[in-house]
Amino acid sequence: MEGVTRNLGYLPAAVGRLAESPQTLDGFLKLSAMFETTELDPVAREVVIMTIATRNSCHICVAMHTAKLTRLAADPELTAALRDRRPLPDPRLETLRTFTLAALDHTGAVPDETLHAFLAQGFTHRNALEVMLGIGAYTLSTFANRLVDAPVDPALAPFAWHQ
Repeated sequence: MEGVTRNLGYLPAAVGRLAESPQTLDGFLKLSAMFETTELDPVAREVVIMTIATRNSCHICVAMHTAKLTRLAADPELTAALRDRRPLPDPRLETLRTFTLAALDHTGAVPDETLHAFLAQGFTHRNALEVMLGIGAYTLSTFANRLVDAPVDPALAPFAWHQ
């Protein structure tokens, strides 16, 4: 929890609520830290995370990762499309979003056509497995945050998501 506070400048309520199960919080923090070290670039990682967050209706996650995309100076249209669950303006990132949704919808058994499209955009088999790591980390996060009804912290209020 101290590391999260140092990194963000405050302790998100969600982290405090997840700390009721230290193993759950520790597992998420370790998985998300590993996801950050993948070959996927920062915006691509955020596409994976936002795809999961919107699909699973995790309001705190959408707000937090909208803020992260803003810090990364991502195209505002990209962020808006992710929040609205609509096709992305960048074909490569749209293929990543589609691949992530297919992996979720088919519990990992991504249809060949979707995998081939993913690879045709310059992604690798390694990247496909890295998306699975992101799915594991952020499915845990979105489900746990919904379970504990994690609120949007005041620092994230400007990025709140109203579906």
